[in-house]
Amino acid sequence: MRLSRRVALCAATLLVSALPGRAAAGDGGHCEPQERIPVPGAAFQQSACLSDMTTAGLAGTPYTDMTDQAGLTAAATRNPSGVPGLQIDGYFPDDSHFNTTHGWRHDAQFVIRLPDRWNGGLVVTGAPGTRRQYATDTAISDRVLAQGYAYAATDKGNSGPDFYRDGTRPGDAVAEWNRRTTQLTLAAKRVVAQRYGRAPRRTYMTGISNGGYLTRWQLEHHPELYDGGVDWEGALWTADGPNLLTSLPVAVARMLGSARDEDLYAAGFARGSEFLWPYHEKAYWGITQKIYRAEFDPSYDPTCPGASAGSTAEQILAPCPSDAAYDYAARPASVHRAVARVALTGRIGKPLITLHGDLDALLPESTDSDVYARMVRKAGRGALHRFYTVAGGTHVDGLYDSYPDRLRPILPCYRAAFDTLTAWVERGERPPADRTVGRPAGGDVVNSCALTGPPAGR
Repeated sequence: MRLSRRVALCAATLLVSALPGRAAAGDGGHCEPQERIPVPGAAFQQSACLSDMTTAGLAGTPYTDMTDQAGLTAAATRNPSGVPGLQIDGYFPDDSHFNTTHGWRHDAQFVIRLPDRWNGGLVVTGAPGTRRQYATDTAISDRVLAQGYAYAATDKGNSGPDFYRDGTRPGDAVAEWNRRTTQLTLAAKRVVAQRYGRAPRRTYMTGISNGGYLTRWQLEHHPELYDGGVDWEGALWTADGPNLLTSLPVAVARMLGSARDEDLYAAGFARGSEFLWPYHEKAYWGITQKIYRAEFDPSYDPTCPGASAGSTAEQILAPCPSDAAYDYAARPASVHRAVARVALTGRIGKPLITLHGDLDALLPESTDSDVYARMVRKAGRGALHRFYTVAGGTHVDGLYDSYPDRLRPILPCYRAAFDTLTAWVERGERPPADRTVGRPAGGDVVNSCALTGPPAGR
């Protein structure tokens, strides 16, 4: 597959002008009396009354960032449009400056969207990977807004390939992700109460990749804030492994010619995913290993990535040769304690649905969601969890456009899972048992998915 360096960099780093006041996108006052709603704790905010808060209406405006969404969805994805309401953009106090959205050069940025027609619910998410607050506008925001939910998203407090420089101790940057998500949830609930005159009846946490990790962590640590969540291939962090740092070094070694395909299979990478490996060599494996290793274990190789992951696409995406020999299990106890600060336990306190593609070549299912499902059961919370494997799914749906005969997007299954979650929470409808969602032989796999079918036999 031939990819431009620009597209590869957007996919790997999971990356407008100054935000005007009332934009031309506004319809002249349908939410004007509400434009001055304060966001509790915000250091700065601006509001806009918009005639359409979906990407169909916001593309090309400062109210979303289509570049930051690159690769997350298939090109033929159909999304709703025409949802008027109030959008609030701003940031909480922070001392880091990775996020340059709106020219603010300030982290802890957020977006809150309040539709005119509200269904009583709130959906909260955090950016996947190291992207920013608009990253899941197409994948999540558009549909939940059309369903009537208020929506809130955070940049997690740091972003970009140099995110590991935030904080003073190993693990500080990732620990901030959890804190910022909790902060936004509390603030968004109060904003919703101001806008509609009552608190949200239901609040759901959800997210993709690192956003899925946030969903797991929030339901484990703050179940009182949420009614349930949908975890789309959340990253797994455990102090003793598995985690990214136990599966990616062998992938880096293969990139550098010191590991075989069999070594990747032994590390958990799925047989049948080999056709995806060349792309991941260019866009994911090297950068992901080095920046997360720098986050939790900066002393392993202080010179790579060092003070920055790089200033060019080639530098940012290049692996650190030293990572080919990285052995997480043998690293000092201090490294394991750094990961323990953000580790998951499986002790969820509200219903959670997990989805994972069986061809994920960044976070292999066998070392991630398979393990997390066992952790949930071991913690005695199995009745609160459902786990659906998406046959033919991989880490980013955009790869479907290159391999439509081998892959299927996870997004339509995610949407079905969200509807299943709300029926479970609000109407007591039991969701299907854990299973593999098969890839149909025909039909529109980009925009439809049924979670029913033969049990997965877990």
